[in-house]
Amino acid sequence: MSIMLSKICLFFIFILLTACSNDKPNIALGTLERDRIAHTATVSEVIVALPVEAGSKVSKGTVLVKLDDELQKALVAKALAQVQQAQANLDKAHNGARAEEVAAAQAKVAGAQAALVKSKANFAREDRLIKSNLTSQSSFDSTLAARDESLSYLQSAQEQLRQLVNGTRIEDLAIAEAILATNVAMLTSEQKKLDNLTITAKRDGILDNLPWNLGERVTAGSPVAIVLGGKVPFARVYIPEPYRVQIKVGDKLTVQVDGLAQPLLGTVRIATEPAFTPYYALNQAERANLMYLAEVVLPDSAAELPSGIPTQVLLPTLDAKNPLLNTLTSQTND
Repeated sequence: MSIMLSKICLFFIFILLTACSNDKPNIALGTLERDRIAHTATVSEVIVALPVEAGSKVSKGTVLVKLDDELQKALVAKALAQVQQAQANLDKAHNGARAEEVAAAQAKVAGAQAALVKSKANFAREDRLIKSNLTSQSSFDSTLAARDESLSYLQSAQEQLRQLVNGTRIEDLAIAEAILATNVAMLTSEQKKLDNLTITAKRDGILDNLPWNLGERVTAGSPVAIVLGGKVPFARVYIPEPYRVQIKVGDKLTVQVDGLAQPLLGTVRIATEPAFTPYYALNQAERANLMYLAEVVLPDSAAELPSGIPTQVLLPTLDAKNPLLNTLTSQTND
């Protein structure tokens, strides 16, 4: 009895599906939408300006929200000063010693040479006296030490002069260049953070919402401006599984928008995954209940249409050999 009742129910379902397909056009229901772009705050700061009111049209680059940037400006100034310091050190390393510094080193060398000549003369005199037993050993030792000290001072002065003349080592230049590059990168980072405090629109669209009020301190990562991007909306509809194989990306479909007498012709961009129950969990008949999220882009003439309006899309005629209809027919005949 139950088997007979099931067959009768399937028969009536088939009759209803056939009647619907004959009397009414096949449609997919949905709404008009635009791409939702959330502009978030990168730091926790106070909102100091909201130049554009919610609901206004905005173009790419329009300032939407300004956050307090006094602290970040100070950090940028500090980073800039560090870059200038590093650049000056690198220039100094490249330029080498000044003429005045070389002249001073040469004067030290000359002074050390004169001191050495005097020390050698004193040592020679003390050497003759010590051989004649006319001076003490301590006096001789002091003269010898003074000569050696003058010789060492001369060598030190000569090396300092040579260092100034030869210029900066290659390794020191590389270190100075690396320090400059590091400071430039820090400046770029701080400047980027400063720029992020002035939030601008990244696409043309409509400023849909400003979640925070003027004077409030926003939390880092929270949206501060919501923009509905794109000049024209698109119809977001759900395509039944039997029609999915007949619709391809780039196809033209007729779109009927509530409130418009004339339909529009849109271009399909469609999802590749079912929006509801996974296909592998369904049998042949149940798979017809799957829905595929599709987006049909409207022409430029629809630019003024608001988002959220109900719409419907006319689908291609369903193939009579559709697996669902075949399944219902075979079950009814049994």
